[in-house]
Amino acid sequence: MKSALVTGGNKGIGNEVAKILAGNGFFVYLASRSLENGLKAAEKFKAEGFDNIEAIQLDVTNQESINAARATIGEKTQVLDVLVNNAGISGVRQQSALETTIDAFKTVYETNVFGVIAVTQAFIDLLKKSPAPRIVNVSTSMASLTLAANLSGNNYPTRYVAYQSSKSALNMYTVNLAYELLDTPFKVNAVCPGWTRTDFTGYQGTSTAEEAGQRIAKYALIGEDGPTGKFFSEEYFPEPANCPW
Repeated sequence: MKSALVTGGNKGIGNEVAKILAGNGFFVYLASRSLENGLKAAEKFKAEGFDNIEAIQLDVTNQESINAARATIGEKTQVLDVLVNNAGISGVRQQSALETTIDAFKTVYETNVFGVIAVTQAFIDLLKKSPAPRIVNVSTSMASLTLAANLSGNNYPTRYVAYQSSKSALNMYTVNLAYELLDTPFKVNAVCPGWTRTDFTGYQGTSTAEEAGQRIAKYALIGEDGPTGKFFSEEYFPEPANCPW
């Protein structure tokens, strides 16, 4: 049975991704900063008939927690086939380029950038043992420099400089990671789930969590002829070739 690790999997989009992957035959390690919340989510899945989902405590901002999760999963499997770096935060609102504090930037970057890097590096050895490893980094169209640079446009009349820049940095990390793994079976991509109605957005948006989960899971399930080192925002750009970084 293939295996997957989904960070921030106890609720929202991550929860849907975990459910989709489990439904596709994966054993899913549902990572949650709070083990209690993770266990509650796993119990709910079991009540729905899923016996291939297990809660794992993992705080992406805490290296000891990451190491402990790596040790726990390493005791259960020697191979990890999919890593979905879903855990993320938006930070304080609103975020002014002139007034947002350095501490506010650091808080957002700790989760959205450094957390992704730390988790990826911790689990890369298990992923390398998979015949078809996949890494999906959950990003946003708000990270697009092309869209944000249209100062007269109405794409983002409200700016969130810490959140947007953190996801832009994540996109660049994704490109570099894909480049380093180019001559391997890895597929590494960044995916925007769309404006999704979850607690992350105050339950505002144009997409359901189920729709967003499908967009993310799609790139965890791609075949050997699938893309790598790309950014996809299918809600806004149905033609992937037209999706701007």
